Amino acid sequence: MNYLNAIRSGFIVWILLIITFTIFSSIPGIQDSTLQQTLVVTIFMVGYATMGAALYYKKGVHHHGIKVGLIISATALILDVLITVPFLEIPAGRSYLSFFSSPLLWMLVLVNLVTIYLYWVLRVRRKLQ
Repeated sequence: MNYLNAIRSGFIVWILLIITFTIFSSIPGIQDSTLQQTLVVTIFMVGYATMGAALYYKKGVHHHGIKVGLIISATALILDVLITVPFLEIPAGRSYLSFFSSPLLWMLVLVNLVTIYLYWVLRVRRKLQ
C-alpha cells in the first residue's frame, strides 16, 4: 500500500471540496442552505473521488478500494480537524461537535468511500481478472 499516494489523493480531494463549498457559500440562493450546498457538492464528490482514485491507481497498484477509500477519507477528515473547523467553522459560529455530528458530512464520506470502491471494482480489479 502506498500510503503517501493515498494521503496525497485525500489532500487533493479535501482541497477541491473546500474550494467548492467556499464558492457555493457565496452564491445567492444557495449560500444560506447547507443542505442545498451539500447535495450539489455530493455530485461533485463523485468526480473528486474518481479523480483521487485515478491518481492513486495510475501507477498500476491494485490495493483494495475500501482500504484506499478509508485512507483518502481519513486524510480529509484529519484536515477538517486541523484546518476546516478551526479556521472556517468556528469563526462562522459553529463548533467541532456541529461539524462532525452533521449527517451531511458522513454522507459525503460514504459517497467518497463508495465511489473509490466502485472505481477499484470497475477499473482495477476487472483488469486483474
